[in-house]
Formats: sequence, C-alpha cells, structure tokens
Amino acid sequence: MCSMYSYALLEKNCYYLIQETEQSPVSLIKVNLETEQCMYVSRYADEQANEWKKKGDSIYDILELVSDDKIKDWESIYNDNQSSYNYEEDED
Repeated sequence: MCSMYSYALLEKNCYYLIQETEQSPVSLIKVNLETEQCMYVSRYADEQANEWKKKGDSIYDILELVSDDKIKDWESIYNDNQSSYNYEEDED
C-alpha cells in the first residue's frame, strides 16, 4: 500500500482503527475536537492518552470507522479491564 492518509480525513466524534506507520500496531482512536489546523484525539491502549495531531500528520492506514455497536461492546470490555487494573492497584 503506497498512499498515505492524514488526520484531516477523520471526522469528529468518530472512532477509527488506524496504523500510523507500516510497522506500528493497530490503534483505536477517537477524534474529540477539530480546529483549523489540528485534531485533538484520544488513543486507547492500556491507558487512554489524549494528544494533538496536525491535520497533515500522516496515517499509514485507516483500517475502519468503528460502528457505534462495536464501540459499545468494546467499552464494556475496556472498562472491565480498567476496573481490574484499579482493583489490583488498590490491594497494595
């Protein structure tokens, strides 16, 4: 795959599965805010990270726009995992 995408293609309040580079793992992101030049995105991994991205920043591949139904399923799994991590930390 030769063509590169950019954050400018992504829509606010939508979740996407993306790869920023050919070598990077697949990431789930949500676009929270759009300005004239930038996007404020949440990246979900073990912990949520929020960051600003330039609209022109490249994305190797946009795998899919994740449907609302799939996000609801994912949120229940993600929140269960976060609760487990918090519980383990509280035991110390």
